[in-house]
Amino acid sequence: MISRKPTYFRNALDLRDKVQVKVLRRRLKLTDEQFASIVRKSGKSIAAITKEAAKS
Repeated sequence: MISRKPTYFRNALDLRDKVQVKVLRRRLKLTDEQFASIVRKSGKSIAAITKEAAKS
């Protein structure tokens, strides 16, 4: 049976992918708690997360 590979959106963060989360969190220089708070507020859009991180 042929299964399709999951498609990833370039502008959305896959919260199940630990590597994506770790890379973005380190790039923004945030702690786990700060990152979780920002994601809860702004959603999983990378642009929104970056914008919210710049405010704080």
